[in-house]
Amino acid sequence: MIETDITKMFGIKYPIFSAPMGPFFTRDLALAVSEAGGLGVLSNVNIIGTDPVEEHKRSIEYMIEHTDKPFGINFLTSRNNPGVKAMIRNIPKIVMNNVRMRDQCKYWLTSAGSSKLLPASKYFQELRANSEVKHFHVAPAVGLAQKCIDANVDGIVVTGTEGGGHQSYERVSTLVLLQQINKYFPDLPKIACGGFATGESLVAALSLGAGAVAMGSRFIASKESEFHDDYKALIPPGKPQDTGLYTGAFGPIRLYKNKYALSHPAPSSKEEMIAYEESITPEQRAKDLGAYDRVYSGDMDTGAVLLGQSIGIIDSIDGVNEIIERVMKEAESAIRKNISMLK
Repeated sequence: MIETDITKMFGIKYPIFSAPMGPFFTRDLALAVSEAGGLGVLSNVNIIGTDPVEEHKRSIEYMIEHTDKPFGINFLTSRNNPGVKAMIRNIPKIVMNNVRMRDQCKYWLTSAGSSKLLPASKYFQELRANSEVKHFHVAPAVGLAQKCIDANVDGIVVTGTEGGGHQSYERVSTLVLLQQINKYFPDLPKIACGGFATGESLVAALSLGAGAVAMGSRFIASKESEFHDDYKALIPPGKPQDTGLYTGAFGPIRLYKNKYALSHPAPSSKEEMIAYEESITPEQRAKDLGAYDRVYSGDMDTGAVLLGQSIGIIDSIDGVNEIIERVMKEAESAIRKNISMLK
């Protein structure tokens, strides 16, 4: 057993979270991770034609129907995320009025936008005062970590540029960023994300001040994840160089290099991203959003395929239980080896 501030905070067996991977569905994956002793996270689904409030509600209902373990939920708080205000207003109210939801949906993660939006909601304030829910926010830069603290978060997810999905403009690796943030905020609960797929990397994160890791690509390459088989098949033969930073809906985003990605070069600054948003037509915006829908039908060429550099160390598609058990065995072995070096 490896006990940390994060495992104690959420009452989980292992310091392993599934990373939120919106706009995709991760209901089955979240369930499998929580059942295996980690903490599964429901993504902010915003595929075209879906109602994000209803999707979150259905997903939470599904989780409490199939497990008694804790789990989490993600909100993309960007101004460009449709329905974010409705989610922030309605989901805390729904959870507050259901005892099992309130007891199990403990991890509330905001990302890709303001850390202040959720705690400003009077419904979330009420929920927070009457339950054990914790609010974390993704911090891909030191300055953003300070903003999270100013917003009175309970903890942060430290995400380096290796990770798939949304990234900061600063492009700092997880190794460096985690050391920076731990230096300035040693007592703040931290979950490390970006580049994690093995037990050795989990131990490295714990050594640098994190209390857990969140894995995205490693869990995409699982039997339980809802991702298309062609999506999963890209991972075992993949290399870190097969991914890169490009333009996403909320800023820089790490994608698998394909026709879609190569036609969306990464913005170099927030100002450049805003200029891009102002320049594209509604038709182009809809087409870009459709790129995330297309991967569901197996379009690995013109679809937006979110993957991190850790695909270079993943060589199989396994069950979630097998993944977590292997990571924990590797971690325990690494810790024992490190202890043996002390004389």
